[in-house]
Amino acid sequence: MAKYLLAATYQGGGLEGLTVDGGTVRVEVVRSLIENAGGQLELMYFSFGEYDTYVLFDMPDHVTATAMAIAVRVGGLVNGRLIPLLTPEQIDAAVNLPIAYQQPGR
Repeated sequence: MAKYLLAATYQGGGLEGLTVDGGTVRVEVVRSLIENAGGQLELMYFSFGEYDTYVLFDMPDHVTATAMAIAVRVGGLVNGRLIPLLTPEQIDAAVNLPIAYQQPGR
């Protein structure tokens, strides 16, 4: 499974909906969304500042994670940034791949 961080902000009536539902209900809605897509919620925190929520979760693949993010955004009440996360071992594997690249102008 791939790990993701979703940093999201409420827009329009989204924040009003949060005041009606409350935080714990919203977390359960997000958990259900992720689990129904085959993933697993690790944690969800609310914040203030640039983003209203941070959601850390696992998803089977990039396509499923993208489909979920699109479904959330199409409603217009939540805007988010989906960030794929890599483990140190995945970075080790990436830096050890033999990639040939020529810098521009060289």
